[in-house]
Amino acid sequence: MTKKTTRVKKTDLSVTILLILGILVVANFFSYKLFLRLDLTENKIFSISDATRNTMRELDDVVNIKAYFSSTLPSQVLSLKQEVGDVLDEYEAYSGGKVKVEFIDPSDDVDLAQELAIKGIPQLTFEVYEKDKMQLVNGYMGIAISYSDNIEVIPAVKRDTSDLEYQITSAIKKVTVDEMATIGYLSSHGTHSLTESLKAADQGLRELYSVREVSLSEEEPSIVEDIDTLLIVGAKEKFSGDQLRAINAFVVRGGALLILQDGVSIGQGLMAQKNNTGLDTLLKQYGISLNHDLIADKRSGVASFTQGFLTFSSDYPFWPKITNAGFNPDASAVSNLENVILPWASSVVVDTAKISEDSFKYLAFTTNDGWRVSDNFNISPNGSAVPQGEQKRYNLALVVNGTITNAYPEEGAAEKINGKIVVVGDSDFVTDGFLRNNPDNLTLFQNLVDTLSFDEDLISIRSKGVTSRPVKELSDGSRATIRYLNIFGLTLLVIALGMLRYFMRRKSRFVDDI
Repeated sequence: MTKKTTRVKKTDLSVTILLILGILVVANFFSYKLFLRLDLTENKIFSISDATRNTMRELDDVVNIKAYFSSTLPSQVLSLKQEVGDVLDEYEAYSGGKVKVEFIDPSDDVDLAQELAIKGIPQLTFEVYEKDKMQLVNGYMGIAISYSDNIEVIPAVKRDTSDLEYQITSAIKKVTVDEMATIGYLSSHGTHSLTESLKAADQGLRELYSVREVSLSEEEPSIVEDIDTLLIVGAKEKFSGDQLRAINAFVVRGGALLILQDGVSIGQGLMAQKNNTGLDTLLKQYGISLNHDLIADKRSGVASFTQGFLTFSSDYPFWPKITNAGFNPDASAVSNLENVILPWASSVVVDTAKISEDSFKYLAFTTNDGWRVSDNFNISPNGSAVPQGEQKRYNLALVVNGTITNAYPEEGAAEKINGKIVVVGDSDFVTDGFLRNNPDNLTLFQNLVDTLSFDEDLISIRSKGVTSRPVKELSDGSRATIRYLNIFGLTLLVIALGMLRYFMRRKSRFVDDI
């Protein structure tokens, strides 16, 4: 290599370095003038959704958002302030000036502390370790959202901010709408208790709605006028004719009906028997069959069993697992869900002679390897693994929104009515015991209530955060390919890069010698 060639190369290198430095300086300058955030996650979990943006554009007056964050917060939660700030910046940007955001440090302000306590934003206590000693630090991490005289608060921002957008947008909707829907929960007829087995579901409902318990007694079988949506979850006792007429009257006057009902009840020792409450009689009048069967599927959840002193876990076909392909992509209530388990579920079927195809949708269904058991129920883990009867897809949940038959038409009343009804052939999926390991079950429940009661925009926001990513079923050949790629792939890639670099260096030396 000649000295001239060496000088030229050094000059080119210097120019290249200067150009790179110049580009970095210009890019750094414009970064202060322009702000761009890219969210590369599949569901855009770090950006506000189109539903929120539309809500912001539709505001007719100013919404004030005050974020109360103490400057004395420990380091492990300080980053939350930046995350909250980034989210609220987008609310401001898309509101056209209708959302005003203010960050306030309540530290050492006694009067403000009292005001926050009245609003429902508590002072939090954090454990901080400094110089090998544990200290307690007080601080605030709450948000207050106000519109006119209405106010909603987020008492404490959670470290996991995946549902922060849902909390903020639902709070904005609550303070800006004239009246929220009232949910009636049937507490009679042996349904699940809101205060015992449905604590998480009850809390989720009260985040957005006013919830009242309803009891259908023999003396007064009626539902008060101010109930917008009636929930019947896991009834076990027989409904009288008058009580069924009261439910029908509620539907006739425009009330929405959510029924989570087991066609077969499961008792101690996995003893199963048909659950005859009379609800199936009412539903059949509408054109909906809630069958007294149990549906099993090869794609199932894992259940734990105890035999004597031995506890074991195994796939349990009578706990069908509904993943992406098992949800109707055209139904917003379920289209973004990933993993729901419906334990001891029964099938549901629509009579198309009574309900037109454009008035209903099946929401969730098994794989084509599902099967049903309608009598002689043997649901023990040892006897349930072998498919029985015809294997096909079974429907487990549906929504009807359209014309249905009036089940008990009174004299002069219309024989056809407009009904909003959701039926799921299972009630156990929303109980606290199942929600611990299956958080998408709660999302499904809330989405179904929203579908009937309020605003389906919130469904797309709530469903953004993916809680499960089940591996798709693979053939034996595909599994073998992936296994060998995991074992040898990285080694082969390193060898290929090394060979490429070797030949490129040889080519470079050859050119220099010329």
